[in-house]
Amino acid sequence: MIMMGIKLTGQTPFRDVYIHALVRDAEGQKMSKSKGNVIDPLTKMSQYGTDALRFTLASMASPGRDMKLAEDRIEGYRNFVTKVWNAARFIQLHANGPKAAEPETRPFPDRWIFSRLNYAIREVTKALDDYRFDQATSHLYQFIWHEYCDWYIELAKPSLQQDNHPDAAATRHTLLESFEIIQRLLHPVMPFITEEIWQSFPHEGLSIMTQPFPTEQQDWTNSQAEQDFSLLQAFVTTTRTGRALLNIPANQSLTIFGTTTNQDEAASLKNLQPYIQSILRSTLTLAQTTDWPPDRILQLVTGNLTVGIPVETKLDLQQVVKKVKKQIEAKHKECSRLQDRVASPSFREKAEVSVIQESEERVTSLSQELTLLTSSEQQLATMLN
Repeated sequence: MIMMGIKLTGQTPFRDVYIHALVRDAEGQKMSKSKGNVIDPLTKMSQYGTDALRFTLASMASPGRDMKLAEDRIEGYRNFVTKVWNAARFIQLHANGPKAAEPETRPFPDRWIFSRLNYAIREVTKALDDYRFDQATSHLYQFIWHEYCDWYIELAKPSLQQDNHPDAAATRHTLLESFEIIQRLLHPVMPFITEEIWQSFPHEGLSIMTQPFPTEQQDWTNSQAEQDFSLLQAFVTTTRTGRALLNIPANQSLTIFGTTTNQDEAASLKNLQPYIQSILRSTLTLAQTTDWPPDRILQLVTGNLTVGIPVETKLDLQQVVKKVKKQIEAKHKECSRLQDRVASPSFREKAEVSVIQESEERVTSLSQELTLLTSSEQQLATMLN
């Protein structure tokens, strides 16, 4: 191709060549017509969509590793495409606000999502510059699914559900602005759905392809908003853990309690109270544990934070305690296995730094979960007496 380009135009058509790994079947076997394990990309594109297949291949493009192309991976990324599409439909229904103020003056959820979007732009750009397409898709997937869709849209809903809400206009504009930037960020690996979505919104320009790739904006980074979100996430996650332990349906309204030993966090928790109540569909009472009801309150401690969940008298505590003990046993086995793995010299020599870091973070997470579960078991056992 290079020689033909020079021959016909006198110019080198490209200077960088990316050589990807060999694509194998799900079992790691080399594809062969005689084996009958050839994966026809046209068939998979018809079945799951071209964007899903593109994203799958990009996500598996790790240097030095052959790709084991399993159908469930493609199906998983088709679900991701659907997630993006559904987010677009939701935003079209609600986002029609006028131009809002600068990000740093907008409501907490808007400040947080712009800060996270800025981080995503920086990491995706760096990964693409380094030809680490696997890392680029990982950052995109994590940000769009787990931060934008799972958290930001949920945090935005209270403002959108009330026309006279003071944050409604800013939230609507933030949805439009941030989602348009996301489409441009996602376009290199999912060109078809991003073009379709981009065309369905009012824009200047004929195509998303003619628009500039997003660039990092220093004034979008907001460490305070990210700290506040970490506090909110910890509170919501801990409460959901308690609901699961006590077999309380997610849609059942509760009166829950909360406090923190950190004064700065206490002020933030007060500001976050409306968002926590909306996400958990419950009433949150902020008070010191000494002011909580004296009996049948399960206290879940995470860092400086303590969450209290009422334990219903009709609950079969014996069955709950048995379930918690099983969870403790299972998590203890997993934690011990991972600790041995991380401590192994051969693992630390051969594994990538990211894999070692992921394993270490998982050990820390399991240790925290074990502490919470053990404390819960002891409290519930006391209530039995």
